[in-house]
Amino acid sequence: MIAVFAAGVFAGGINTIVGSGTLVTFPILLFLGFPALTANVSNNIGLVAGGITGSYGYRKELTGQSATLRRMIPLSFVGSVIGASLLLVLPADAFKAIVPVLIAIALVLVLIGPRLQKRAADRAEGEAAPSWHRWAIAVGVFVAGVYGGYFGAAQGVLLMGILSALSSEPLQRLNGYKNVLSLIVNFVAAVLFILFARDHITWLIVLFIGLGSFLGGIIGAKVGRRIPPNALRALIITIGVVAIVKLIWFS
Repeated sequence: MIAVFAAGVFAGGINTIVGSGTLVTFPILLFLGFPALTANVSNNIGLVAGGITGSYGYRKELTGQSATLRRMIPLSFVGSVIGASLLLVLPADAFKAIVPVLIAIALVLVLIGPRLQKRAADRAEGEAAPSWHRWAIAVGVFVAGVYGGYFGAAQGVLLMGILSALSSEPLQRLNGYKNVLSLIVNFVAAVLFILFARDHITWLIVLFIGLGSFLGGIIGAKVGRRIPPNALRALIITIGVVAIVKLIWFS
């Protein structure tokens, strides 16, 4: 349980800064001998606590952004319901095969994001962003919600890739969006698991990951808000590459 708590602290912090905290907690739970479904479900519920503190830590960046969040939160909500339902009824291999592809696409978006943002800034003053940007963000947020409800690892990388490529908002504000949307996804999935998958929940795991991620979310918000945009992009890309390697060669 000490190891689980420590993993929860790290996961809560890295989820707040970038995402992919599940790539820490999930393998540790497997190493300790917990079944994969039990580890995934219990881990998801425990990480909700870190999502709360992480989102609260970015409240300054989210001031005045309620209209944007109101557009995106329902997409994350519905996506999470679908993803969590898939976890309960489908074999894992059917969905996990596409996960590395999604992460790779997200990393490409993170890389080309500055160029796309510069192009948007160079448009004539008062010229609206292309309408397809809003639709693309909506689809991306929904897909990330489905993925996050199903497994969750690197959900933050996927969201940051989509948002940074298609939005002209500052990167730290986008990170705030990511924290709120990830919290919604994890919370909705957690409720569904509690209602329909109680046999796969180990509450001791939930407790220690919850305590750890709660603390990690506080730490991550303090650290993440001080990271310069280029350094944050580099961190996102590094963790995304590690996630792809982990999922392809070590799953």
